[in-house]
Amino acid sequence: MERLKSAVPADIRRAVGEGTTRDLPSTTSLLLAFLDDLPLFHQVIGELADPELALCRKDKGRAAELKGRGNACFSRREFEQALGFYSQALRYAPISSDGTGDILVPALYVNRASTMHKLGLLEECLRDCDRAISVSPNYAKAWYRRGMVNASLKNYSSAMHDLEVALSMEVTSSGKSNIEQELKLILLKPQCVNKVGRSSSDCKDAGLAHTDAHKVVLECIATPNKGRGMTSPDDIPPTSLIHVEDPLAAIILKSCRETHCHYCFSEAPADVVFCPLCTIPVYCSRKCQEQAVGGISWNQDTYLESNSNAVDLGILSLTSTRCKATDSKQIAEHRHECGGAHWAAVLPADIVLAGRLMAQYIDSRMLTGKSSAISGPKMDLIQHYDVDSPTSKLESHIYAIVLLSCLQKHYKSDLSWKEETLAQMVLLICQVKVNSIAIVCMKSMDGSQGLTENKGYSAADDGVMCSVEQVKVAQAIYMSGSLFNHSCRPNVHSYFHSRTLFLRSTTYIKSGSPVELSYGPQAGEMNLVKRQKSLQENYKFSCQCSSCSELHLSDLVIDSFCCPQSSCLGAVSESTCYKSEENCVHVSIDESDICKLSLPHVSKVDEDIEKVGKLFFRNNADLKIDPGYCMSCRSQINLSSAVATSEKAASKINRFKELAVIDGISEIPITDALQSLQQIKKLRHPYSKALAQAEDAIAEAFAKIGDQEQARKHCEASIMILKKLYHPKHIAIAHELIKLVSIELSLGDRASAAATFAQAKAIFSLYYGPDVERILPYVDALKRTVSGGFIGAP
Repeated sequence: MERLKSAVPADIRRAVGEGTTRDLPSTTSLLLAFLDDLPLFHQVIGELADPELALCRKDKGRAAELKGRGNACFSRREFEQALGFYSQALRYAPISSDGTGDILVPALYVNRASTMHKLGLLEECLRDCDRAISVSPNYAKAWYRRGMVNASLKNYSSAMHDLEVALSMEVTSSGKSNIEQELKLILLKPQCVNKVGRSSSDCKDAGLAHTDAHKVVLECIATPNKGRGMTSPDDIPPTSLIHVEDPLAAIILKSCRETHCHYCFSEAPADVVFCPLCTIPVYCSRKCQEQAVGGISWNQDTYLESNSNAVDLGILSLTSTRCKATDSKQIAEHRHECGGAHWAAVLPADIVLAGRLMAQYIDSRMLTGKSSAISGPKMDLIQHYDVDSPTSKLESHIYAIVLLSCLQKHYKSDLSWKEETLAQMVLLICQVKVNSIAIVCMKSMDGSQGLTENKGYSAADDGVMCSVEQVKVAQAIYMSGSLFNHSCRPNVHSYFHSRTLFLRSTTYIKSGSPVELSYGPQAGEMNLVKRQKSLQENYKFSCQCSSCSELHLSDLVIDSFCCPQSSCLGAVSESTCYKSEENCVHVSIDESDICKLSLPHVSKVDEDIEKVGKLFFRNNADLKIDPGYCMSCRSQINLSSAVATSEKAASKINRFKELAVIDGISEIPITDALQSLQQIKKLRHPYSKALAQAEDAIAEAFAKIGDQEQARKHCEASIMILKKLYHPKHIAIAHELIKLVSIELSLGDRASAAATFAQAKAIFSLYYGPDVERILPYVDALKRTVSGGFIGAP
């Protein structure tokens, strides 16, 4: 796109950059007229949408080459490499009607099944055999391989059936002899049928149960400061499931294309399946593949009309039942992106997501027999086009024209534009950027080898410290979910199972109070400056939630340094803040002024926080905050030197953590890391996030090298700090407690591990309700471990 941007003349750039939403029909027409006469534009569209130039086409020759490389690896018993080659061969193998195509695909499935059989992936092996048989029912090797894996699973009656079918189809005498020999061996087995369950990924589970007893009615209301938002006419107890919704459209992020299913967004298994028409998507099952091709069930016009009416009335009734579309006709989600073109693999994810929304709109009109002349979906979602930068406006214009041109290539003569179509496409792109929600999955890190859903945890596995990382795998549009406003201290937690959004209350919400979730930044995670900056850059608003309308203790200490006077617990800030309105505190790096501070959400029993807080509220006086000066006694430090020294010390600690994975680590990096930690303790405030991160890194490093006592000491220190920054029942605390559980198990201290796990489980239950163990399977593994099911020798 950079080539097209640089080709746009200055006068058109200026018209687009200075224009508003009212000017979109003229500015889009102006740019389209210019690009239509530009050879470079047609070259770009050809590169993106011409099947002859596409890089994602099926290629029988490439598939055969990869199959040969897989065979070579299999012969050398390099089974993992062979598995990769067979999967890539399946990606490129076309499904055709000629004889070669008919045998290539089932042969690849059987070869991959044989490889997975060698690797012990028996359920995956069965699924590939089933796929081979469905493509070629008379393929003897597929029946033979399925019989062999059933025998490995001790499903002897099924194994005999499969092998007898294979025997009836086998044409070679050597093949028949081999099958007969296997049948004889099975007859020698105890003839009891061991029905081992087959968890076919081609039969997806029904999802999470969302039939909580407490039904919640939500209302969409307008507020002066935040615009539309959600509230409830009833009190909402903690852990109530308040909303469940499937997305209007979703798209996987580029970083997860090879590791996650492109439809349900779960981690891709070893036996992935591919799109039958192109090489871009991977799916975890045939069902997901079919759903991606068949798409989402909904009626665009009916949905948008009913949703818009609900908002106009000021009330949108939602309960804890799933929000789904009502039309039973299937709308394609991926079909318009394949067939040879590869623009969906090249354009940014949010642009492809906008394309999916437009394609759904076009297909729904065609299904209902409406005119093929389209204007575009008019969705009741906010957008901030008028305040976008000139560069962003130009990019939205170019992407809108390119996207519609690519769609035109797919729909051909069935599609024609109206005058306002391009303008609506620009607004749709802007709406996607502001309203799309990141779909996040929880991934177990570091402890994944010693802690699994099925195997539990073994204390004999030294160096294992279970930690969890949130991974953004996709982004989606949830029409009702987009109505919930942001708060830096949310009272609702959002989580996902597959594509489905779940919202659950985490605190008691009084009737009429805002029901708010987090768009990302939270108090305790970022200071006020960073939260405001993040929200402004990504969502174009200045947050006025309770945590941003007044400065909190965590904002003062999270990134602060300690006072040079050892007897003073005051904090030294890197930034300054000033109060410009009665109820709103703004933060600036460049200016200094007087601000009034408050100390809400502080537990009366937390004497440490109360002691520090009183330093900021002596005599109820206003407090002046200057960079480099203690907020309490006004002592000064060399701020630039403190920052540099702190960052250097943190770098050494992170290096120690990296080296900890190497066996035989010397005492030198350990000593350096502990000295660096002492430097940070001398420089940073005792409640600073930098100190918590340093303690956590040291804990992980000691866990990896097997010094679990030191790991526990530093893990506990990190948790204590985080409890000051967050509230004690914040989900971040629960994740840290899980780390501590794994360390205590490594020490053989099951009693402490059980007590710590109980604390973590109580917090998780507040955020996930009965879905805890489904969303976080490692929690179930730990639960069984601390109860005595999997503990190993210390």
